[in-house]
Amino acid sequence: MKQKSVFLTAIFFLIAITMEAQRGIPEVTEVHEPVPPVVTPGTGTAPPSDAIVLFDGKDLSQWEKGSGEPAPWEVGDGAFTVVPGTGGIQTKQGFGDVQLHIEWRSPEVVKGDGQGRGNSGVFFMGRYEVQVLDSYDNHTYPNGQAASVYKQHIPLVNACKKPGEWQTYDIIFTAPRFNEHGRVSHPARVTVIHNGVLVQNNVELWGTTQYIGLPTYTKHEDKLPLSLQDHGDLVSFRNIWVREL
Repeated sequence: MKQKSVFLTAIFFLIAITMEAQRGIPEVTEVHEPVPPVVTPGTGTAPPSDAIVLFDGKDLSQWEKGSGEPAPWEVGDGAFTVVPGTGGIQTKQGFGDVQLHIEWRSPEVVKGDGQGRGNSGVFFMGRYEVQVLDSYDNHTYPNGQAASVYKQHIPLVNACKKPGEWQTYDIIFTAPRFNEHGRVSHPARVTVIHNGVLVQNNVELWGTTQYIGLPTYTKHEDKLPLSLQDHGDLVSFRNIWVREL
């Protein structure tokens, strides 16, 4: 009986709102809560006021190797560069849903071609890769070129700059959700803006980004480190920050 009463009350409320709206009263559809928090946008290369700065041009104190050892990549001139053969690095802090800003540069002196040219990668949760590659006048498989979701989603366009020029990724990553049985209930999703151009539009990931084999989901923690790949090329990075969403 109580449920029926609540239901009828809700119906009468909706009818009342509809009647008031039809009479042209704008206040009926105004919502005053919740009030969004204030975030001060960054000026120039400065991050927003609520961002977590992962590299400010000075040191790799926010990064480490997977083993927990200090990150061994070379820092200089406000950037850091892969030291080939030392392995990838990851953030000390774990993240789930984020907005990531990262700037990268492939070597100005071009060596190799295809996947052997300016290759690295941005891995969310250590599993889901947005490819970094010198894709300026460089043929490779399209689902492995710059700004691809590796081996899954081809970018809408190729927005790569010339080798040696700084490039930007602004990425919105939504982490996957798993149910109590360990099965994925909501797949991961990614939006990528490359040099100001939308190249991945809220695409759904099919699982981890595999080099060999088909992607699959395996249940993991809600927050895990971001990581950058050592693929043997002298790729540089700078101005890295995230906003937790």
